[in-house]
Amino acid sequence: MKELLEAGVHFGHQTKRWNPKMKEFIFGERNGIYIIDLQKTLKMFKEASKFVQDLANDGRIVLFVGTKRQAQDAIAEEAQRCGMFYINQRWLGGLLTNWITVQKSVKRLKELDEMATDGRYELLPKKEVIKLERERKHLQANLAGIKNMSRLPDAIFVIDSNKEQIAVREARKLGIPVVAVVDTNCDPSEVDYVIPGNDDALRAIRLFTSKISESIAEGAQLMTDKQVADMQAASDAAQAATDAASEYVAAEAAVDPTEDISMEQVLGPGTHKKPAATEEAELPKVESQTV
Repeated sequence: MKELLEAGVHFGHQTKRWNPKMKEFIFGERNGIYIIDLQKTLKMFKEASKFVQDLANDGRIVLFVGTKRQAQDAIAEEAQRCGMFYINQRWLGGLLTNWITVQKSVKRLKELDEMATDGRYELLPKKEVIKLERERKHLQANLAGIKNMSRLPDAIFVIDSNKEQIAVREARKLGIPVVAVVDTNCDPSEVDYVIPGNDDALRAIRLFTSKISESIAEGAQLMTDKQVADMQAASDAAQAATDAASEYVAAEAAVDPTEDISMEQVLGPGTHKKPAATEEAELPKVESQTV
C-alpha cells in the first residue's frame, strides 16, 4: 500500500474525463481529479499477480504490451527480465488474429539479421544494403520483442487498455485473458483481470510492470523446482529398481547349480528310487536278425 501511494497510483483522470463503469473503483474526488480506491487496487493486483504466476508455473506465455512513451522502456526491460515477450513500439493490426502473416514478417526479420552477421551484405551493392537495412530497422522496431515467440500467448499484460484497445479486442476475440492497468477513463468490462490505477505516471507503470515480472519469474522458478523434484523422484525410482534387480541377480548367483538334491527329501518318506535292474528290464528288447 505504501509503494502504491508513493508511486501515485491513486491519482485518476479529471472528473470530466471518466468512464461511469469505473465508479466502483473510485474512492472520491479531490481538486477535480478522481482518487482511486487503493484497497481495491491492492486486492485485484494480488489476484492478477497470482494468475500470471500460475501461468508461468505451467510454462505458459505472457505478452507484455505498452506502446505509450512512458511505458516503453519498463515494458521491454521487465519482459526480458522474466523471459517473456513484449510489444512496446506499435501494435500491428492483426498481430494475434492474423498470426500466420505476422510470422512471415518475423521470418523475414530473422533472415535479414543473418545476412547482416554472416557477411552477405558485403557481397551486395551499397544501395541494396541501405535498402535492406532500412527494412530491417523497421521490422526490428515492431517485432523485436516477439521475434522468438513461436505461438500465440496464453495471456497479455497491458498498460492502459484505452491506448491498447486493438490489442485488447484481438485478445478477447481469440479468448486470450487480458490483465490490464485500468485508469478512471477506461472500460473495465473489456478486461479479465482489472488493476485499477494510474496508467500515466512513470513510477506507477514501472511498479506494476516490475511486480508482474517478479510474479512470472517466481512461477517459472516453481516450475523449475517441480521439474527437478520430478526428475529426482524418477531417478530414485530407477535406482531402486536397479538395486532390486541387482539383489535378485546376486541371489540367483548364490545358488550352486552343481549342488546334489535328494529327491527322497523333497518328495517325503515312502518314495524310493527305482532300481537300475528294473530300468533295464523295462527297456524294449531288440532281437537280432541273421541274414
